[in-house]
Order: sequence, then C-alpha cells, then structure tokens
Amino acid sequence: MTDTDPALVPNREAHTPAYDTPNLTTCDREPIHIPGAIQPHGVLVALDKHGRVAVASANSDRHLGLPAPELVGLTLAEALGPAADAGVASLAERGEPGEPVRVVMDTGRGDLDQRLVDVLTHQSGEHLVVEVEPVASSGTQHVSYRATRSAVTRLTAAASVEDLTQRLAREIRELTGFDRVMVYRFDEQWNGEVVAEEKLDRLNSFKGLHYPASDIPAQARRLYTSNWTRLIADIGYRPVPLHPVRDPGTGRPLDLSHSVLRSVSPIHIEYLTNMGVTASMSVSIVIDGVLWGLIACHHYSGPHQPSLDARSAAEFLGQTASTLIADRERSDQRATVLAARSVLAEIISSVSSDPRTPHQALMSHPSLLPLFEATGAALLADGEITTVGDVPPETVLTRIAELMAPHQHDGVASSHQLSELDPALAEHSDVAAGAFRIGNGPDRWMLLVRPERRQVVDWGGDPTNKAIAAAEGPDVRLSPRKSFEKWQQVVSGRSRPWEAWHAQTAAELRAHIANVLVQRTQEQVSVAESLQRSVVPLEVPRFDGLDLSALYLSAPGSQLGGDWWDALELPDGRVAVVAGDVAGHGVRAAAAMVQARTALRAYLLEGQPLGHSLDRLDNLFVRLLDGHTATVVVVAVDPGSGRTEVASAGHPPALLVSGGRTSALDLGRRPLLGVGVVGGASASVTLEPGDTLLLYSDGVVENRDASIDDSIAQLATLAGTGPGPDLEAWVRRLVRETDPTQGDDRTAVAVRRTPF
Repeated sequence: MTDTDPALVPNREAHTPAYDTPNLTTCDREPIHIPGAIQPHGVLVALDKHGRVAVASANSDRHLGLPAPELVGLTLAEALGPAADAGVASLAERGEPGEPVRVVMDTGRGDLDQRLVDVLTHQSGEHLVVEVEPVASSGTQHVSYRATRSAVTRLTAAASVEDLTQRLAREIRELTGFDRVMVYRFDEQWNGEVVAEEKLDRLNSFKGLHYPASDIPAQARRLYTSNWTRLIADIGYRPVPLHPVRDPGTGRPLDLSHSVLRSVSPIHIEYLTNMGVTASMSVSIVIDGVLWGLIACHHYSGPHQPSLDARSAAEFLGQTASTLIADRERSDQRATVLAARSVLAEIISSVSSDPRTPHQALMSHPSLLPLFEATGAALLADGEITTVGDVPPETVLTRIAELMAPHQHDGVASSHQLSELDPALAEHSDVAAGAFRIGNGPDRWMLLVRPERRQVVDWGGDPTNKAIAAAEGPDVRLSPRKSFEKWQQVVSGRSRPWEAWHAQTAAELRAHIANVLVQRTQEQVSVAESLQRSVVPLEVPRFDGLDLSALYLSAPGSQLGGDWWDALELPDGRVAVVAGDVAGHGVRAAAAMVQARTALRAYLLEGQPLGHSLDRLDNLFVRLLDGHTATVVVVAVDPGSGRTEVASAGHPPALLVSGGRTSALDLGRRPLLGVGVVGGASASVTLEPGDTLLLYSDGVVENRDASIDDSIAQLATLAGTGPGPDLEAWVRRLVRETDPTQGDDRTAVAVRRTPF
C-alpha cells in the first residue's frame, strides 16, 4: 500500500470547472472529458502546434517552480527541463508518443527537481499533452516483464470465461495491491454484474450483485472504451484547475479523454464516497470495439497509488483478457452454431423428402422447437395459421407479428420483452414473453415464442431510487444512491434473451425453405405445363365444311394461366368449339383448367345439350373445385346447314363476322361457373358460307384504361370486314395487336363456314 507522495499534497485552490456543476438529472450528459482540472498526484502542460505551453495545471508553481500563467508561452525544455524535453523528443522519433519515459527532472526549480518521474504524452486535438507523475520511492515494486508474462500464461490456461475472470481479478489484485478487485460484466441494457472478485477477508462479498446502467452513464462508457485505465489515487483529492480553462487559441476546454491525471466527475466521487471507497482504479475489457466489462479496483484504508509500471501491466492484462474472453466466447458460440447447423441440416433433409408441403413438414418436425430453444411456434402461410407447442391465441400471434415486422433485418427480428412493444401483451407472458419472427412480409411469417423467465436479481442497492427521486421534480438535489445493501428484485415479463446464432440459424432456415418451395413449385409448374400442353391442342384439328384457327399466348413471364380452347366432333355430327378461362394463375388454376376441360368434353360427347353440359360443369366447380370460378363459351356448328347453337357462362360475347360487318352476339348468358346458378338458355344463329365466329378470353379485351364494352368494340373494329383468305393470320393479328394491361394469358378461336 502506498500513500500519496507528501510532495504532492492536494492543492486547496478553488476549482473552476469547464462546465456547470452536475447533478443526477444531468449526469448522463456531463462532459467528463473536459473537466478543466486534474488530480493532484501529477502535473500537466499542453503544448500548442508551435511547441509552446498553451495550458498548464495550477500546481505547477509548487512542482515546477513557476505559476501556470508564467509557464504559458514557454518551450517544453523551459517548462520541464532538458531531460523531460529530450525524453519526449525520443518518443516522437520512435513513433511511440503514448509510451511513458522515465527521467530525472532537471528544472532547477520546484519540488520535482532531481526527482525520478514518469513522463507521458498524448495528442489532444492540436495539442500535445505532457503529464508528469513522480515515481514513488517506496511501496509497489517495479513490475518485471517476467512477472507479467507469467500472469498472462496463467490467464491463458483458464478453461472457461468464468475461470478466466476469476484469475484476472486475482492477478490484478496481486499486481496493484487494492483491497478489492472485481470483474464487472455489462448486459445488453448496460446493467452490470460482478462476475468475479478477489478481496480482503474482512470485506463483504459483492460477487453476484447487479448494478443499474445509471451507475455508469453512457459518456463514461465511451471514455472507458477509448481509455483503458483510470486511477483515482485519493477520493478526497481537491481538483487542480487548468490555466487557462479555455485555450485562447481554440476557445474550448482541453479534451482530457486520454489523460492519466484527468479529474473525475464529482458525482462519481460522491458515489464512491458513499461506498466507503478511498481510492479507485478501473481497467476496461473491450471486445470488438464494444465495452464488455470493467476490472473495478477499490481501496478502503486511505489513498492508494500503484506505480505506473503496475498500472501499465494491469492494462496489458486487461487487453490480454479481452482477447482471451473474445476467443472463449467465439469458441463456445462456434460449437453451438455447429450443433445447430447439424440439427438444421437434418430438418431440411426431412422437409425436402416429405410429401407434404414444406410448411407442414417443418411445423411437424420434432427438432424445430429445440433448435431455437423455443416452447411454441406459429406459421402463417396461404392465409392459415398452423401452431405447435404452447402459443397464445391467433389474434395475439398476429398482433405480435405485426409489431415485430418493422424491426426485421434480413428477414428476422427478436424480442425478449414483448410488453415493450405493447403493454397489453404482458398478460400472455406466461406463454409468450419473448418472440422470434422469421418472414417475408405481413402474409407469410413464422413466430417462435418463449415464456417469461421469472428470476430473483440481487442488486447492490435499490436500482429504482434514481427514478423515484427524479419523480419528485427537477428542483430536488439528486445525490448518488447512499445504500449499497443487497436489494432483491423479482424480474418477470421477460423471456431468456435470444442469441445472435438464432438469427443466423433462422436466416439459413428461411433460405433453405425458400429453396424447397422453389423446387416444389418448379416441379409443379413442369407437371402443370405438361398437363396444359397435353390438353390444349398444339395443332388445330380439321373438320369438313369448317375452317378453324386458334392461338394461345401465356401471361408475361410464361406464367401459367387458366385459359383453354377445344374443338371436337359431337355424336350428332356437329362440331363443338370451346373457349374457357379459370380465374387466377399458377399451378392451381392450371390444374382446375385441366379438370374443367376434360369434364366438359365428357359431357358434350355424351350428347348432352349445351346448356345442360354447362349446368353439370357448374356443379363440378361447386362440389369438387371449391374456391375456383371459371367462364366458358361453347358453340356447336352444323357444317352442312350452318345452324349454330351458342351457350355461355359469364364469358365475353362471341363476335360474328357476316356480310362484311362484325358484331357481338347478344346472348342471354348465365353467371360464371362456380356460383351454383344453373338453367341458363342458349341461343341460335345461322352461319352462311364465309361467316366467321370469333371466341376469345377476357385477356384479349381487358384493359385497365377502358371499359370492357369499349374494349370489345375496339376488338370488333380491329376485326374489320373479316379474315380474308388467311384465317390464321387474322386471328394472330387480332390477339397480338390488342393492348391488354392486366398481365393475363390470351386465347382466341375462330371458326368459319366454308362453301361445299
């Protein structure tokens, strides 16, 4: 244990801070990096870009033999002596401005003259900050490289993060001589927990205690991330102001973020005083640029100033421990991820070979919930929610999915406290306090849920007292909490947090299921296309006395549709020509089309009247093709007499080209198929030699910029006076020169009576 050097008795001069005196209502905004003062166990000067003193600490009169105002404008050699100047210059030449140099001061004045000191430098904006700290003549011994290397070896031998942090606390305490050394780990909300501790036997243990995030505000955490070590040698010190507080060259206070002598927040001093601490030191644990935790060192029996060697060694051990902890955590995570990938591969293999839909196979797989350590899951696909395990009602599941959707990144989002999204969800926390969402949009998602994990948290004092005091109003002077007695809190409404590897696994699962769906869809499309090709004739059949031409164009992107056409000879010698359209696109529409075409063929070949055949087809849609609708038009032409019967169910009217004019046949049509309305009448017309009937699907005439009647009139105008000798070219021109905007497939069939 080392008392503060008697030559550096705290200066009792008034401290004029560079900012307003803070209280707990503003402590999270306290500019602790520009305190305008230093601790009294050293002296500081800051050189401007010309190498002259711009700022000096007010204790320079005692230690350097000149008051701060007289130091301003001097060179470093004039202010600190040739030895210190040469040491700083050598550091600059070696490119090691942050390393200390040990020299004997030769100022010829002040109580540091002929004293062995450590000189440290760092850059602060345009200033080179030079800090001088005397080397204690007794106390902590010089720390050797061999001792430090041995400590690193012992840390490296740790088998787990828990073992590593405990060894780290022991090594730091032996190195620095503090009464208590703790390793303090932050959670995702910046609350801290003491995970390891080494202390004097007479002290109560703090291990396992939690401390609220407000104990270490955000700006302090930022400083801990950039400046690994901070020492308060004497909690009762009187701050030594800088002169001037604001640099005339910049108009701003000197930034002391990387200063070893930086004066600390009075709020923090009061906090430590309330804990009975008389000296303090901290060493940061930083992983991937993020503050993982702190090594917090407390002393209770007076001032305590470990040597710069000891503090540097402690910082090195903290940096080493940061790397080792990161390696241990990554190793543990790699093992977990590999195990999860093995389970995931088994699930995907099973889903791929399962004859059920991928979603059905996935939701019934026994490893789905264990993979994500969930207790329930719900999946929305094709408008239906499927669940497994323990889940809340569907309305609650839908609400959770809606609330989490805006927070998705790469298709996944998670929460371990759903009541933060909507307080009403708290009543379902026994089943779903936390959720993990995987999805592609509002109509296709999977939720994995976890119940709340009720736990008793031991706090080092009531973590709510700041909030309670703040509620009393802004005029109340808020002090750091005075009680650090163990205070227990039952935490509820939160599930166990989701891990980063859950998101990675979810993304891989999402991609694999999408691939399976694409493969299944491609297979189904291939089957449907084969069916479509097998039922929609590639060549137009020939009939005596009639010319026939047909054209089918698929929707943009070769999307499957429900259009079809047909032509067949009936038992009574007439020729039936059909154009139909099942609503929708894709495999389901194409499959329904195949069934509809085949059934209508069968009804017509039985010799049934056209109207009765359509009645039976409507019954098929209602009973066996539930959810599908279709339109169809059928004409039956007697090639010899030209007598023609026409029946339609919701289909666009056929066009008759006769005598050089084109007109729409006015039929008493029945509604579309699939609505259960039967009994519609058919109509008759006589085709003279050369007359032509044109049947077409709605894709030929639908246009979002015009009414259906106007589009049919436009098609009639385009038909003109008739097909001329080349019926096929006429049909092709009518279909291709129309301007549909609905992205639908298009079909047209023309039948012309020829003279004998």
